[in-house]
Amino acid sequence: MTDHGAAPEQLSDAIRSARFRKEREASWQRLDTLVALAEKRGVRNLSYEDTLALPSLYRQAMNSLSVARAISLDRALLAYLEALCARAYLVVYAPQESLRDALARLFIFYIPQAVRRSSLALLIGFLAMILGAFTGFMLFFEDPAWFYSFVPGALADGRTPDASESYLRSTLFDSGGHRTEALGAFAAFLFSHNTQIAILVFALGIFVTLPSFALTYYNGLMLGAFYALFHDASLGYELFGWLSIHGVTELSAICVACAGGAQLGLAVLMPGNMTRRAALRARGRDAVCLVILAGLMLVAAAFIEGFLRQTVQSTELRLLIGWGVGLGWLSWLMLSGRRQTPAQREASQ
Repeated sequence: MTDHGAAPEQLSDAIRSARFRKEREASWQRLDTLVALAEKRGVRNLSYEDTLALPSLYRQAMNSLSVARAISLDRALLAYLEALCARAYLVVYAPQESLRDALARLFIFYIPQAVRRSSLALLIGFLAMILGAFTGFMLFFEDPAWFYSFVPGALADGRTPDASESYLRSTLFDSGGHRTEALGAFAAFLFSHNTQIAILVFALGIFVTLPSFALTYYNGLMLGAFYALFHDASLGYELFGWLSIHGVTELSAICVACAGGAQLGLAVLMPGNMTRRAALRARGRDAVCLVILAGLMLVAAAFIEGFLRQTVQSTELRLLIGWGVGLGWLSWLMLSGRRQTPAQREASQ
């Protein structure tokens, strides 16, 4: 009895499913075709009529899916409609932009806006570097032996308190013996080394900013002791030019990386009205933008240090290039992205 009763019911469901499909299948197929075209070529390349029809066909498919679920049609049809509606949703509602557009938004809007929102974190990064440099400079004149504690021997490369003024000067000005291949290898080494420092400074920021502050402070100690060495030999101005051509960008990059880490540390230390997890999520976006900026600056600094610092022999020209590049960074970060993106305007409403 049960089997004979179930058979007519299953037959009725099959007939109802076939009728339901026949009445709507043409619109589903057209939607499937439009979605496939949009996935392959982008919505922007659809014709005006197709672009106008796409949201209407999507709503019809969603209604069909709702009805299909309510009257329990066959599973194959449900699976097809669910997959079609999911693909159509991404085409209709998901952001349709190329990689070029995404990068443009990152550099025009997100990075400059993140920098302007990160004033406290940036203050921490630059303050750590400045305090370290001042301390290293003062300790050198207290006792030149501090130089050996702050500056590694490989970095000093013979530029020590025992070196003569003529030798120190020779390390700032080259007679032109650097080959392009050697400079390229030097630039690659510097990029790798500086990137490791920036990543470490950024990663340590999560620990309430103190380790990244300390590491940036130590970099400042090296800088201060190094400058004091040349200042003591009456070469302070020349070293300032030698450092400026790449250091304005490179040292700023390390401070920016420290600020990125500080953003994470501040989220843990001062979450405000949010939970620490929510604060980390909110500040994490700006932190990522800052570390991307630091990486970009390090690439530029490695190129400048490897190819320009030793080929440009004039102190005045070194100063002009270094601080001119620095002014370019500052202008971009302070002036770009003043208006909101469409997504930001929509989120703020």
